[in-house]
Amino acid sequence: MTRTGMAVTTLALLGMVASSAAWALVMSAINVSLTGEGTGKMGMALDQDKVQEGRVTFIVKNDATSETHELLVVKVASADAELPYDAAKDHVNEAKVTKLGEVSNLKPGASKMLTLELTPGTYKLLCNIKGHYMAGMSALVTVTK
Repeated sequence: MTRTGMAVTTLALLGMVASSAAWALVMSAINVSLTGEGTGKMGMALDQDKVQEGRVTFIVKNDATSETHELLVVKVASADAELPYDAAKDHVNEAKVTKLGEVSNLKPGASKMLTLELTPGTYKLLCNIKGHYMAGMSALVTVTK
Protein backbone atom coordinates (compact mmCIF):
# COMPACT_ATOMS: atom_id res chain seq x y z
CA MET A 1 0.00 0.00 0.00
CA THR A 2 1.29 3.46 -0.82
CA ARG A 3 1.90 6.16 1.78
CA THR A 4 -1.10 8.08 0.46
CA GLY A 5 -3.30 4.98 0.72
CA MET A 6 -2.13 4.34 4.31
CA ALA A 7 -2.76 7.98 5.22
CA VAL A 8 -6.30 7.86 3.81
CA THR A 9 -7.01 4.57 5.63
CA THR A 10 -5.62 5.96 8.89
CA LEU A 11 -7.73 9.13 8.59
CA ALA A 12 -10.84 7.07 7.84
CA LEU A 13 -10.24 4.90 10.91
CA LEU A 14 -9.62 7.95 13.10
CA GLY A 15 -12.86 9.46 11.80
CA MET A 16 -14.81 6.33 12.72
CA VAL A 17 -13.28 6.24 16.21
CA ALA A 18 -14.01 9.96 16.71
CA SER A 19 -17.61 9.48 15.51
CA SER A 20 -18.09 6.53 17.86
CA ALA A 21 -16.64 8.50 20.77
CA ALA A 22 -18.89 11.49 20.00
CA TRP A 23 -21.94 9.21 19.83
CA ALA A 24 -21.03 7.67 23.19
CA LEU A 25 -20.86 11.11 24.77
CA VAL A 26 -24.37 12.07 23.73
CA MET A 27 -26.08 8.71 24.22
CA SER A 28 -26.37 6.95 27.57
CA ALA A 29 -28.08 3.69 28.43
CA ILE A 30 -29.52 2.55 31.73
CA ASN A 31 -30.48 -1.08 32.27
CA VAL A 32 -33.60 -1.34 34.44
CA SER A 33 -34.69 -4.59 36.11
CA LEU A 34 -38.28 -4.76 37.37
CA THR A 35 -38.97 -7.38 40.04
CA GLY A 36 -41.73 -8.48 42.37
CA GLU A 37 -44.59 -10.92 42.51
CA GLY A 38 -48.15 -10.58 43.82
CA THR A 39 -48.44 -8.67 47.08
CA GLY A 40 -44.80 -9.21 48.08
CA LYS A 41 -41.88 -6.81 47.97
CA MET A 42 -41.41 -5.18 44.60
CA GLY A 43 -38.25 -3.60 43.27
CA MET A 44 -36.51 -1.66 40.56
CA ALA A 45 -32.75 -2.00 40.05
CA LEU A 46 -30.62 0.21 37.79
CA ASP A 47 -27.12 -0.54 36.55
CA GLN A 48 -26.35 3.18 36.95
CA ASP A 49 -28.21 6.13 38.44
CA LYS A 50 -26.22 9.06 37.05
CA VAL A 51 -25.87 10.03 33.38
CA GLN A 52 -24.99 13.10 31.33
CA GLU A 53 -27.69 15.20 29.69
CA GLY A 54 -28.82 14.23 26.22
CA ARG A 55 -30.33 11.10 24.76
CA VAL A 56 -30.82 8.41 27.38
CA THR A 57 -32.11 4.94 26.53
CA PHE A 58 -33.77 2.91 29.27
CA ILE A 59 -33.44 -0.81 28.55
CA VAL A 60 -36.26 -2.20 30.66
CA LYS A 61 -36.64 -5.89 31.52
CA ASN A 62 -39.42 -7.40 33.57
CA ASP A 63 -37.59 -10.01 35.63
CA ALA A 64 -40.76 -11.06 37.43
CA THR A 65 -42.10 -14.53 36.67
CA SER A 66 -45.84 -13.84 36.98
CA GLU A 67 -46.43 -10.09 37.38
CA THR A 68 -46.87 -7.41 34.69
CA HIS A 69 -44.92 -4.20 35.39
CA GLU A 70 -44.36 -0.83 33.76
CA LEU A 71 -41.88 2.03 33.85
CA LEU A 72 -42.77 5.72 34.02
CA VAL A 73 -40.14 8.46 33.87
CA VAL A 74 -41.10 11.59 35.81
CA LYS A 75 -39.02 14.74 36.35
CA VAL A 76 -39.04 15.82 40.01
CA ALA A 77 -37.81 18.94 41.81
CA SER A 78 -35.53 16.98 44.15
CA ALA A 79 -34.66 13.46 45.25
CA ASP A 80 -37.01 13.70 48.24
CA ALA A 81 -39.95 15.21 46.31
CA GLU A 82 -43.28 13.57 47.06
CA LEU A 83 -45.37 12.40 44.13
CA PRO A 84 -49.15 13.04 44.23
CA TYR A 85 -50.46 9.69 45.45
CA ASP A 86 -54.10 8.68 45.14
CA ALA A 87 -54.63 6.29 48.07
CA ALA A 88 -58.11 5.29 46.89
CA LYS A 89 -56.72 4.07 43.55
CA ASP A 90 -53.40 2.96 45.09
CA HIS A 91 -51.21 4.68 42.47
CA VAL A 92 -49.53 7.99 41.58
CA ASN A 93 -51.91 10.49 39.97
CA GLU A 94 -50.33 10.73 36.51
CA ALA A 95 -52.39 13.81 35.61
CA LYS A 96 -50.50 15.77 38.27
CA VAL A 97 -46.92 14.88 37.27
CA THR A 98 -44.74 15.63 34.25
CA LYS A 99 -44.52 12.17 32.71
CA LEU A 100 -41.79 12.16 30.06
CA GLY A 101 -42.17 8.63 28.82
CA GLU A 102 -43.50 5.20 29.62
CA VAL A 103 -43.03 1.50 28.94
CA SER A 104 -46.44 0.04 29.74
CA ASN A 105 -47.82 -3.45 30.31
CA LEU A 106 -44.49 -5.26 30.26
CA LYS A 107 -45.27 -8.95 30.62
CA PRO A 108 -43.02 -11.28 32.67
CA GLY A 109 -39.70 -11.90 30.92
CA ALA A 110 -40.31 -9.20 28.31
CA SER A 111 -37.98 -6.29 27.49
CA LYS A 112 -38.54 -2.91 25.83
CA MET A 113 -36.49 0.23 25.27
CA LEU A 114 -37.44 3.85 25.83
CA THR A 115 -35.24 6.70 24.58
CA LEU A 116 -35.71 10.23 25.94
CA GLU A 117 -33.90 13.54 25.64
CA LEU A 118 -33.13 14.46 29.27
CA THR A 119 -31.92 17.76 30.69
CA PRO A 120 -29.99 18.17 33.96
CA GLY A 121 -32.07 17.35 37.02
CA THR A 122 -33.59 14.53 39.03
CA TYR A 123 -35.91 11.92 37.56
CA LYS A 124 -38.02 9.34 39.35
CA LEU A 125 -38.61 6.01 37.66
CA LEU A 126 -41.63 4.11 38.90
CA CYS A 127 -44.07 1.33 38.24
CA ASN A 128 -47.57 2.77 38.57
CA ILE A 129 -49.57 -0.44 38.39
CA LYS A 130 -51.95 -0.55 41.36
CA GLY A 131 -49.97 -0.98 44.59
CA HIS A 132 -46.54 -1.43 42.97
CA TYR A 133 -45.13 2.07 43.68
CA MET A 134 -45.88 1.82 47.41
CA ALA A 135 -44.47 -1.73 47.42
CA GLY A 136 -41.04 -0.35 46.47
CA MET A 137 -41.01 -0.04 42.69
CA SER A 138 -39.18 3.23 42.18
CA ALA A 139 -35.66 4.53 41.65
CA LEU A 140 -33.95 7.89 41.08
CA VAL A 141 -31.74 8.99 38.19
CA THR A 142 -29.62 12.14 38.26
CA VAL A 143 -28.82 13.81 34.96
CA THR A 144 -25.79 16.14 34.91
CA LYS A 145 -24.34 18.60 32.40
